[in-house]
Amino acid sequence: MQGIESIIPLILIFAIMYFFLIRPQQKKMKEHQAMVAAVRRGDRIITQGGLKGKITKVKEGENEVEVEIASGVVIRVVQSTIADVENKTEPAK
Repeated sequence: MQGIESIIPLILIFAIMYFFLIRPQQKKMKEHQAMVAAVRRGDRIITQGGLKGKITKVKEGENEVEVEIASGVVIRVVQSTIADVENKTEPAK
């Protein structure tokens, strides 16, 4: 009986960590992946490096997007480095 009572606090600590740390982080990661997968031409984005720009082209197979950061200046960015989408364009009908 003594052995089971000593394991219960460890189980409780793991359960608390799961519900307060691991589960919310997984949810946030899924939301970010969905946001990145839904970007399209015309969206205004912010990269993790702090660059702001407008998506000019989405390269599906390479997981890259072309972003115009200034008039005539286009850079290629890996989709997973997109931190936020400021303005979403409406989907084409």
